[in-house]
Amino acid sequence: MNKIKCECGHVNPEGTVLCESCGKPIEENQHIDGNDKKKLLNMRYDGTARRSQTYNKSIVDKVWSFFSSVKVGIWLIVIALIASAVGSIFPQEQYIPADAVSRDPAIFYEERYGILGQIFYQLGFHNLYSSWWYMILIALIGISLVICSLDRFVPLFRALRNQKAKRHATFLQRQRLFSQTDQVDEEDIDTIKQRLKKLRYNIKEQDGHILAEKGRFSRWGPYVNHIGLIIILLAALLRQTSVFYMDEYIWIREGEQKVIPGTEQQYYIENKDFVLENYDPEDELYKDALEQEGAPVASNYQTNAVIYKAMEPEVTGAEPELKKIEEGNIRLNEPLNFDDYAVYQMGYQQNEFSSMSFKIHETNDREEKSLGDFTVDLTSPKSEYELDSGFKVEINNYYPDYFLDDNGEPASETDYPRNPAFVMMIYPPDGSEPEVSFLGIGKNIDATGENDYNVGITNFELRDVSGLSIRRDYSLPYFIVGAIIFMIGVIQGMYWHHRRIWVRPQNGGILLAAHTNKNWYGVKKDIEKIVDGTHIQMVIDQQELDK
Repeated sequence: MNKIKCECGHVNPEGTVLCESCGKPIEENQHIDGNDKKKLLNMRYDGTARRSQTYNKSIVDKVWSFFSSVKVGIWLIVIALIASAVGSIFPQEQYIPADAVSRDPAIFYEERYGILGQIFYQLGFHNLYSSWWYMILIALIGISLVICSLDRFVPLFRALRNQKAKRHATFLQRQRLFSQTDQVDEEDIDTIKQRLKKLRYNIKEQDGHILAEKGRFSRWGPYVNHIGLIIILLAALLRQTSVFYMDEYIWIREGEQKVIPGTEQQYYIENKDFVLENYDPEDELYKDALEQEGAPVASNYQTNAVIYKAMEPEVTGAEPELKKIEEGNIRLNEPLNFDDYAVYQMGYQQNEFSSMSFKIHETNDREEKSLGDFTVDLTSPKSEYELDSGFKVEINNYYPDYFLDDNGEPASETDYPRNPAFVMMIYPPDGSEPEVSFLGIGKNIDATGENDYNVGITNFELRDVSGLSIRRDYSLPYFIVGAIIFMIGVIQGMYWHHRRIWVRPQNGGILLAAHTNKNWYGVKKDIEKIVDGTHIQMVIDQQELDK
């Protein structure tokens, strides 16, 4: 690596814009930060050598230079924002409504949103935030933040840590705030030093040269922001793993007990009761809105649930003993919390059939006297039923949510018994040929028109079903920590300013210059206070003179 030796004797790394020791501009490098052909110095990163501006030979150098560009980082963020905006046009796959015609995304998006929904699905935006390309985009943003920060932080830290009070005259003359006083006595110098101390500046002296500085820590605000953003991005990536984030959905019927998915058979949930409350249509506060709605509107729906934990069985292979660990009501936006999990009320289905009872009677019997009865559990129907009267019933086809498809064939729209229908084979006791019947709500079809026996519905039971979401999120603390660190960086960079004032003795007088990363008005006011009543000239804003 080539070294650059300044006239002060200090050896600077290649790519240095301002000498690390005296601050004199290094002429051959003025193009790096746009200092060439300009009167004022560009004090960005204090003129230190940055890797991205120095090396550009190997593949590693080129990759580093690419990701260290602020423009590249901004474009990556813009692309991520555009993708996120497109992904929010229609609901993501996990938020497909429970009452949708089909929760299959291949069907739902086209059926609900037409051609735009089909394009949305085919381009993969239905599962955007866990897609491989979106995760790569987030990772690239993180890489850009890390490289941008390292490329600037390390040389800037080195430059600010090793600041010297003794600076080259050219360095002061090319600062934005500058003045020259031909004659100054020691009393004036002592006065400004005392006043700078009262203004809480840190004073450093070297051979009569003075550096007054305060608020240096504000320079690290952007890098603290970057640390916060990197933690947030890491949390977003970790959230896509099952270790850090789990979101499962379960339909559970009243009176039913199920293992909670995603908990490795460790936790069970029991639906004790489902409660639905509607707004009173006579309530003056809601009356007009409810009349416009034209249907009852739920004011509250909740699941009264019990959570059990499976205890280790005493005998290997035995059924685990369930211990009740939590009981409560799960309402919308009011989850039931246990251990590291939260159960949210997300949906419900009313009046789902739980069982249906049937009887067999002779087709020509007007009184429909029962020749045998049987009950079908619609959650898990048997394939065959033996009746005491000698009849045998086989269920050849079961359609929990019956409808006719485009070809006129019977099919089931969902797996839930909302509109059950059956194709049954009836075997008489005398061993004659079985008869075929198609049976459903309001439907009793004799397949051949010659059946001697008919099957009729005698009773049915209904129950409500709760749609619950079970979540576990270990990534949330990382998001919170990242957000707190980010806000600290924002406050650090916005409300404090790095101010430096240099005093250089010269031929019985002094050169006075100042620089700040923001709020030039504030540093001018500070200088007004320290030179007030002395022979030292007030600084002139050379940028305003250029204009």
